[in-house]
Amino acid sequence: MLEKVRKLLAKAEDPACTREEAEALTAKAAELIGKYGIDQALLAATDGLRPQTVGNRLVELHPPYLREKAHLLHVVATSLRCRSVRLQHRTRDGLRISMHLFGFESDVAGVELLFASLLVQAARGVLTEPVPPGEQVAAWRRSWLIGFGSAVAHRFAEADERNRAATPDQPGMALVLADRGRAVDVAVDEQYPDLRTARPRRLTGGGFDAGSAAGHRADLGNPRVPTAARQPLPG
Repeated sequence: MLEKVRKLLAKAEDPACTREEAEALTAKAAELIGKYGIDQALLAATDGLRPQTVGNRLVELHPPYLREKAHLLHVVATSLRCRSVRLQHRTRDGLRISMHLFGFESDVAGVELLFASLLVQAARGVLTEPVPPGEQVAAWRRSWLIGFGSAVAHRFAEADERNRAATPDQPGMALVLADRGRAVDVAVDEQYPDLRTARPRRLTGGGFDAGSAAGHRADLGNPRVPTAARQPLPG
């Protein structure tokens, strides 16, 4: 299934592909990634196969815009039925942030694939958007990136609704997905029994709407990006 997704996205990246064709191709890729996780869960539950285990990945993020990158990874992870825990500390060189991902194997693979792509697209998009006069560049770009991530979350929610509507008669789907969700929660609780919710941030930049528009146009995947944590964003 991931190979099908890669082929769809490779077509979407072809310079000869129009924006409308690229959006249609990547929307289909997002639906397949979401449906792949659901189908894997149902197959393991109904056919007596050995169920996948909950795995985890540690993704180290690199500056600039560490918190915004963490937000984007959280959005992608949550959208693909995974959970993420943000780990941060200060060093002599400044703030360091890593994200600990938890989820079933197929879902984590989808998270890594899409997050890598979206980092590249966000970097390209935020550079092409002119910062309005009077705006502080870093603040505007921070709010742009949050808007980008929020739009991506909205698109994934829509894709999930379409997937569920397309398979209304799947027996036990809700129970299977609930069981998988509980298994992921248990793995997180065992690793982080004293986990706390982060305080909400207050952003001052005015780039949210522009970033949101870019997020709605974004290709939801890019197989040619090998390592998500190494992709830079402009300063």
